[in-house]
Amino acid sequence: MIRNRIKNTIVLIVTILTVTSGNAQSKFGEDENACKENLSIFREYYKQKNYADALKPWRWTYNNCPESSGNIYKNGPKIIKERIKEDQINKDAYIDTLMMIFDQRIQYGFGEEGYILGLKGYELVIADKSRSFEAFEILNKGVSLSGNSSDFRTVYGFMKAVVNLEKSGEKTETDVFHVYAVISEIIDYNIGENPTKAEKDIIDRVEKLFNPYANCKDLISLFSNQFYPSDLNSESKSDNINFLKRVANTLRQKNCIESELFFDVTRRLYDIEPSASSAYLMARKSVLKGNSSEAIRYAKQAVEMENDPNLKAKYYLVLADAYRSSGSFTSARNTVYSALKFRKGWGEAYMNLGNIYIAAASSCGNIFEQKTVYWVAVDVFKEALNDEGTKARASKSINTYSKYFPTTETCFFNGVESGKTYTVGCWINKSTTVRTSD
Repeated sequence: MIRNRIKNTIVLIVTILTVTSGNAQSKFGEDENACKENLSIFREYYKQKNYADALKPWRWTYNNCPESSGNIYKNGPKIIKERIKEDQINKDAYIDTLMMIFDQRIQYGFGEEGYILGLKGYELVIADKSRSFEAFEILNKGVSLSGNSSDFRTVYGFMKAVVNLEKSGEKTETDVFHVYAVISEIIDYNIGENPTKAEKDIIDRVEKLFNPYANCKDLISLFSNQFYPSDLNSESKSDNINFLKRVANTLRQKNCIESELFFDVTRRLYDIEPSASSAYLMARKSVLKGNSSEAIRYAKQAVEMENDPNLKAKYYLVLADAYRSSGSFTSARNTVYSALKFRKGWGEAYMNLGNIYIAAASSCGNIFEQKTVYWVAVDVFKEALNDEGTKARASKSINTYSKYFPTTETCFFNGVESGKTYTVGCWINKSTTVRTSD
């Protein structure tokens, strides 16, 4: 009986080995040697970036031993995409081949279906805009299967496809918002505190696609549901640092900074991760809310924590805004001068300084003396004309505030003459040239 059991065990082991051996051989197709040879040849050409010569042996392995190696499917798209570049006449045929590569990769189990569908949809929407609907369907399924594990190319492709379809009239702006809501969840889940260059690039490209559709009302509605959800079963993202940064940046870029959401997000961002940038956002929001003392405190922290010269100059300007709103005009002017030490000739600083003088005009003496302040303000706005970023605004300010200059008659009665040098008093104490509004 023991002898029979041993005999049966040996037979079972032999059977397993035979089946395993048969499976190992079958993956190379009918001609194992030719398969291995072509695999080796196309891989060598591929490593050398010689995609033209890699095409023929790659195609042989793809057709004759498709189960032999995952490299057939990892390397194949690059080889075919090079053919698309070189042979535009047959572009459509090559794109179909590209799609077949992903289908066959799924068929033979070289990777998870959701991930592969994401890559397939991404390549399709990049290769042929006219097939965006097909790409959208593929990407939608890929994202549904992979969820938060979706590849970043999938995320970008999904956004690209829905935007293309909205522009062609096949999807609506609501569809764009829906896709953005889905993929922003994926981005927030996956991005760490120090995203890679490639991840930053994808995020920037997604935001660039979404920007034309973003408006305060819809953005606040979208982000509010995530920051303080009304559904008790939904989890708040108020502790997700990447979400908070993205919301703060998006609302600021779209000029939605007067919303209560922006204030709550920036405060939470500051509480979790006190930094120069979060202190700056708190300072800006405090200025808007009329809380000058808080704005000054946050702005000083931003300046102290920042090492980058350009950002430091930027943070000095919000400190100047805080001083101006508190009525501390001398401190505001000195702070702008500090900003200019870090960014010489910066038009934004000169615009800020001009606005400080404008804000202070009514506090400087009699009517004539108040009007002389506009001479100094316009002098500063003229400095901002030299910066392309502020040239248009500076020109507009010059035209606007030149109308506030004293008249020739007023100058005469105050003993000054057009074209002469005049020192504006008050706290300003600046020499300028006399000009009239008439």
